[in-house]
Amino acid sequence: MRKSYLIALLIAALLVFALPSPSTAQISVGVAIHIGPPALPVYAQPIAPGPGYIWTPGYWSYGPDGYFWVPGTWVVAPVGLLWTPGYWGWGGGGYLWHAGYWGPHVGFYGGINYGFGYGGVGFVGGRWHGGVFEYNSAVSHVDVTVVHNTYVDRTVIVNNTTVNRVSFNGGAGGTAATPNADERMAMNEHHTAPLAAQTEHEHAASTNRSFLASENHGHPAVAATSRPGNFSGPGVTGAHGANTGFHPPENGNHTENGNHGENMNNHPPSNGNHNTQVHEEKAPPPHNNPPPKEEKEHNEGHDNH
Repeated sequence: MRKSYLIALLIAALLVFALPSPSTAQISVGVAIHIGPPALPVYAQPIAPGPGYIWTPGYWSYGPDGYFWVPGTWVVAPVGLLWTPGYWGWGGGGYLWHAGYWGPHVGFYGGINYGFGYGGVGFVGGRWHGGVFEYNSAVSHVDVTVVHNTYVDRTVIVNNTTVNRVSFNGGAGGTAATPNADERMAMNEHHTAPLAAQTEHEHAASTNRSFLASENHGHPAVAATSRPGNFSGPGVTGAHGANTGFHPPENGNHTENGNHGENMNNHPPSNGNHNTQVHEEKAPPPHNNPPPKEEKEHNEGHDNH
C-alpha cells in the first residue's frame, strides 16, 4: 500500500508540472487519486471562540490509508486576510488536491458548496473593516454578547447544505465551475500558506482512525470543532442526517447526490462584497454557552440556482 502511495506521489508531481501555470500555483504536490472523495458531511457550525477568528470549512484529505476527514474549525486569522478553501479537482486522469491559502481576496475553490459562507463563489460569512473582522450573523455562528463586530446581510439566501454535497470539481458528477475574472486575479495575488495551527490540525486528524472514510463511511463522529485539534468535549459537533454509506466514484464516475454540471461562473465576482446570493446552511442561533446543539435533520434536495 505504501509503495503504491509513493509511486502515485511521483506521478502526481509530474502531473503538476504539466498543468497550466494559473492552476499550478494552488496545487499541492501529492497523490493523483483515481477514486473520488466522499460527499461532504452535514454538520452544525460550532460557535466562534471569540473575535478575530475565521471559519475554515472541513474537507476530505488523503493519506496512506485513504481519505480522512479534517473537521471544520475556527482559526485566528492573519489581519486583513481571507481564507480560500482547498478543493479536489479532476485532471490528468486523477483527482488532485488544490491547497487552500490566505490572501486579501477569496480565490477559486472549485465551486464547492462548503457551507457557512462558502457557497461556491466568494465568502459571505464576514469582512474586514479597519483591521477588525466583522461577522455576518445571518451566516456565521457567533455569540453577539461576546463578539460585538457583527452585521446582518439578509441578501444571503439561507438553506441547508444537504442540497449540494459534491466535494470535487470536474469529471463526471463534479462541479463544472471555472474561475471567473476576479477569482483569477485573486489566484495571482500574494498568498500565505495555511497557518501552523491548520497544518497541525490536519496532522492530528490523519493520526485518528475514526476520521478515515473507510471507518466512518463518510459520516464522521466529529465533523467540526471550535478550536484546531480539539476533537472532544465542548465545541465539537458531529455529522448528522442519513448515513447512506461511502460509495466513492471511480475514474470520475460520481454517484452521490448534488448538482451535476452546474456552472458557477454566472455568480457575482468574489471581490469581498457581500451582496452575492448563495445557498447556505444557516448557523444555529447564538448561544451564551457553547457548544450549540446540533440542528435538526433537513431533507436533502437539489440546489437550483
